[in-house]
Amino acid sequence: MNCMIRLLVLIAALALPACVAANVGVSPRPEPRPAASETGRTAPGPATFSDWLGSFETRARAAGISAATLERARPHLRYRSETISLDNRQSEFGARIWDYLDSAVTSARISQGQSAMRQHAGTLSRIESRYGVPPEVVVAIWGIESSYGANRGRTPTLATLATLAKDGRRGAFFEAELIAALEIVQAGDISPQAMIGSWAGAFGHTQFMPTSFLRYAVDFTGNGRRDLWGDDPSDALASAANYLSQRGWQRGQRWAVELRLPEGFDLGLTGQRQSADAWARAGVTPAEGGRLPQGAARLILPGGANGPAFLAYDNYDVLKEYNISDAYVLALGHLSDRLRGGAGLRGQWPRGDRALTLAERKELQRRLNAMGHDTAGIDGRLGPASVAAVQAWQRANGLPPDGYINAALLARLRE
Repeated sequence: MNCMIRLLVLIAALALPACVAANVGVSPRPEPRPAASETGRTAPGPATFSDWLGSFETRARAAGISAATLERARPHLRYRSETISLDNRQSEFGARIWDYLDSAVTSARISQGQSAMRQHAGTLSRIESRYGVPPEVVVAIWGIESSYGANRGRTPTLATLATLAKDGRRGAFFEAELIAALEIVQAGDISPQAMIGSWAGAFGHTQFMPTSFLRYAVDFTGNGRRDLWGDDPSDALASAANYLSQRGWQRGQRWAVELRLPEGFDLGLTGQRQSADAWARAGVTPAEGGRLPQGAARLILPGGANGPAFLAYDNYDVLKEYNISDAYVLALGHLSDRLRGGAGLRGQWPRGDRALTLAERKELQRRLNAMGHDTAGIDGRLGPASVAAVQAWQRANGLPPDGYINAALLARLRE
């Protein structure tokens, strides 16, 4: 299994609480990934791929895809059993949030990213001027998504989307993405055979899904095509910045700040949002020294009470629009800080905590649901609904609502 697939699997298990080595190509994308869904599989459809394809083409025509486009695309609408194997395997893995950060923010990735910032300084400056997103954030996305373009994926996009639309866990989602991919072909941005990407359907330097491409991709070079696949990353970097801008990125605001919490700090404030001045009055200070950046922010403890603490500003939530995983956002934000010369995290992760097994994650979900806290499914995928359920249970039991999931939490639920 190549690096891209290994890290996709790791992301699947890292929809952990509140919240990859050098040249690792992970492909999070500007939509919740399949693993972020906590729903079960869709109802069975047509028995054969050929039957499904015939009915799909009828729906595609109704959605505006021309007969000529379908004719061009048909040889590439193939079934890939390996895609379903990869999709099924995601739930078998567990991981810890710091493992993800360790492999996302490496010295090699920082060095390569700083070199990329120098190489593309002019383009990045124009992107910042137009969209308000600083170079280090744009380049951090590029680094985590495709290792600065080195791992853009090699899987035929139309085939993998067709496979997931027929037999994947979210058939309707992937059918919409497949129709969007055909719209991209129809618009002339790329040919069916040249549309390649990750096994889960994301593509290009910044790993967009097709629907995100249609909404946010831009022709920054002015050559008449929105090219996220080619060797020139300009369109892809500008498209990522446009995505963040359209989702509410605030120019000049930090994404988050690591904190020092005073002795005796009330951890019941976890998750609360208030002004920087209010946090300062509570004794909260930046771990890097100085004053807290202005603006409203909420306290997050992604490693629980024994891990690093952060104030998450509005731009943190904008980065979650790019990928819903808090682990991804923490890695992306921290990498951007390192690219601009910031130091490593001061706080220590609770590295003695082990990852829960799949059976334990399902047990945790069953117990929470039995107590009236909805996890939106019992599938072992600890996504946002599961974290929210944990937080609700913690509040109900007078515990800090950090949403942190570990073996100790499961033991408490068993009492």
